[in-house]
Amino acid sequence: MVTLDFGAVLAEWPLLLRGVGMTVGLTVVAAVLGAALGVGCAWARLHGGRGLRAVVAGYVELIRNTPFIVQLFFLYFGLPGLGLRLSPEVASVLAMVLNLGAYAGEIVRAGLEGTPPGQIEAHRSLALTDLQVFTRIVLPPALGRVWPAMVGQIVIVMLGSAVCGQIATAELSHAANLVHSRNFRAFEATILATAAYLLLAIALRQTLHWLGPRWVFGRVAPLGGAGR
Repeated sequence: MVTLDFGAVLAEWPLLLRGVGMTVGLTVVAAVLGAALGVGCAWARLHGGRGLRAVVAGYVELIRNTPFIVQLFFLYFGLPGLGLRLSPEVASVLAMVLNLGAYAGEIVRAGLEGTPPGQIEAHRSLALTDLQVFTRIVLPPALGRVWPAMVGQIVIVMLGSAVCGQIATAELSHAANLVHSRNFRAFEATILATAAYLLLAIALRQTLHWLGPRWVFGRVAPLGGAGR
């Protein structure tokens, strides 16, 4: 007979709640900075010089072809050998940003490549600078085309943050392991952590789908008729 006792786990709700808060915080920072890095990488792959394109391509291939936990361990355990010591939280955020940036770069690049060349030339004829054309005319529709893929990747990075507990970052999985070590209720703690990750993933996906058309790609500046 297996006797379940969720009460013993729920009694540690402040610890679990702090873990949820840390997971949400890591995800928000990583999503904002990682998406910005991805946009920069996409621009560099399409419009940068040969050297810049090579550097960005190498970074993307390195991140996309190595496990996230190896990237995390390199930042936290490897960099001190070079004289740079990071806190668990900083190492976790940096690893998540670098990981998301590489994948987001390829996602955004696919959206940018779908922009009709004639649209770019038409807006350049309105005396807009290249930066204005990119940020206010080309980028928003491109993000709209790839937003579902971007949302999915951000959710994957959020779920991947569970690995950050391996370097003592006090996120949700780390909190669940601490609860387990205190009351030896591993099954119940794992079930609750799984349910929390499921709810967080659903909430994050719904939030991003709501925010996208309102704040990310739904506003194209009507400069002299641009975007009409």
